[in-house]
Amino acid sequence: MTNYPIGDFLTRIRNAALARRHEVVVDSTNLIRLSAKALERAGFVQDVKEAKGKLSLAICYRRKKPIMLGIKLISKPGLRIYASADDIEARRGPETLLISTPKGVLVSKEAIKQRTGGEVLAKIW
Repeated sequence: MTNYPIGDFLTRIRNAALARRHEVVVDSTNLIRLSAKALERAGFVQDVKEAKGKLSLAICYRRKKPIMLGIKLISKPGLRIYASADDIEARRGPETLLISTPKGVLVSKEAIKQRTGGEVLAKIW
């Protein structure tokens, strides 16, 4: 049992991508399932399958290198970080933010399009 399941989920994906694994299997919770679907919509993960309380993710590769080069956790159990739609839009750079909003878990482009903010879970590049 982990103290911060979403942090453990994102760390497992990062470690699998750096180790050039093509698949990751994690325990499934509602937040993890929604985060995996958001990563799939953003193009970092190819396929998300759920069976018997486990979630199986296929990591995307381009020219034998993972598309997801790194993940940094922003919100942590001791310090939650929130951002409005304007704060998200003001950020520049190639990174994508994973945001837990009232409309579900979204990546930064979707949050800007829907003009919603929320808790910033992680930064992905």
